[in-house]
Amino acid sequence: MGCWKQEKSNTWTFATLILCLYGFFYMMKPSEPFLTPYLMGPDKNLTIDEVTNQIFPVWTYSYLALLFPVFLITDYVRYKPVILLQGISFIVTWLLLLFAHGVLAMQAVEFFYGMATATEVAYYAYIYSVVSTERYQRVTSYCRSSTLLAATIAAVLGQLLVSLADVSYFHLNAITLASVSLAFVCSFFLPMPQKSMFFHRKDVPETLPAPEKAVATVSSHRPSSCQEDQGSASADRGPTPEQQADPAKPQNHMLRVMVQLSKDLRDCYSSRKLLYWSLWWALATAGFNQVVNYIQVLWDYRAPSHSSAVYNGAVEAIATFLSSVTSFVVQYMKIKWDLFGELALGIFSAIDACCLFLMHFTTNIWACYSSYLIFKACYMLLITIATFQIAVNLSMERYALMFGFNNFVALAIQTILTVVIVDSKGLGLDIVTQFLIYGSYFAVIAGIFLIRSICMLVSSKCKRKTARPCKEHLNHAEHESKEQIVTGYSTWL
Repeated sequence: MGCWKQEKSNTWTFATLILCLYGFFYMMKPSEPFLTPYLMGPDKNLTIDEVTNQIFPVWTYSYLALLFPVFLITDYVRYKPVILLQGISFIVTWLLLLFAHGVLAMQAVEFFYGMATATEVAYYAYIYSVVSTERYQRVTSYCRSSTLLAATIAAVLGQLLVSLADVSYFHLNAITLASVSLAFVCSFFLPMPQKSMFFHRKDVPETLPAPEKAVATVSSHRPSSCQEDQGSASADRGPTPEQQADPAKPQNHMLRVMVQLSKDLRDCYSSRKLLYWSLWWALATAGFNQVVNYIQVLWDYRAPSHSSAVYNGAVEAIATFLSSVTSFVVQYMKIKWDLFGELALGIFSAIDACCLFLMHFTTNIWACYSSYLIFKACYMLLITIATFQIAVNLSMERYALMFGFNNFVALAIQTILTVVIVDSKGLGLDIVTQFLIYGSYFAVIAGIFLIRSICMLVSSKCKRKTARPCKEHLNHAEHESKEQIVTGYSTWL
């Protein structure tokens, strides 16, 4: 028995180590901050309009088309095959990026990169199928730390090689190809999970406890209800063991799982609190991804890489560090998020809007860099708070479901922005005008949540004022009652 426990312990330790190595190598991409200068430089010789309006939009379309089927297939095949597919997608992406030429070839690059991005869900979901519940927070922390560390090192390394060693962008991409190839090799050593969250769940009668997420310290011994005012314990548990283990209709298993997922989504979004936090998540993530996707084009427009020094790597390294710091300090903020959370969403979304407006109006590259740092730090702070507010009320299965659905909605919104604003078949706006639109977009988000938060605060204050006279009246009545009792008792004596 002791040997079996030791073997099980070694299995999760080994799986965690391999997964962290995989995460480190697939995020170790020193060429990524310099993608736009590479495409518009002598290696590929593409124009800014081709890159902005014809090539980059393909990533959004590919990501949207693949996200939902990949989300379901990932769980059905138990994660590892999809992690292998991600490794292959990265290798194909950088092989094409190194050796292919032309707009069509670069569109293929964006398609395969969209596939790699869509399959990223397998990396974060895999670990929950091979470790016990009490290790979730610890192992998630290891995995996220490895990817953040790799992203920071890659950005710093890329900047040093470009600025000090005069390494070409082509060779930076060759280094990235070597790194993602190592990640692919590491993925072969991952143990194959025996369970998954939805299609291969263990037949256990009790509800799984909500894991403590790494983005914020959340202590929870059991999952709470999705509802704010009434319990929904039966829905939170998901399908019962009898439903899961029913051998009579195995051909309907996928249909039953899909029905259960739709019920879970309906129950979760029936909570007004989760609905508003998810609304901000989807709207802000769509805008954030759009800005990140096109920020290098704006930088190259403000300071052309063929005639100016490029500091994209340094900026990305600082942005990653600031994002890590802001995400870390959330757990030490003692704020009533139920009351002031939406006010924070409105204020920091307004700051993001100001940063984007500054990027539009300024011609100074350093102002653009600084605005981007503030923009990304504010978003990471808010997305951490939103993640905490959603996760604290849900079991692991429901959190994963809402996470996937919120990202799908965000991607759908981002696709609409891309089709209308960016794509050459739509308006095909230039990069500077695009950032004016993105600034206005975040201003609208800020307005929505500022107005709602003000209404909530006013309503809360009115309720407190109404409750105070009632309480004073009750206390007065209680005091008079006591006096009458004492008077009556004295008369009796």
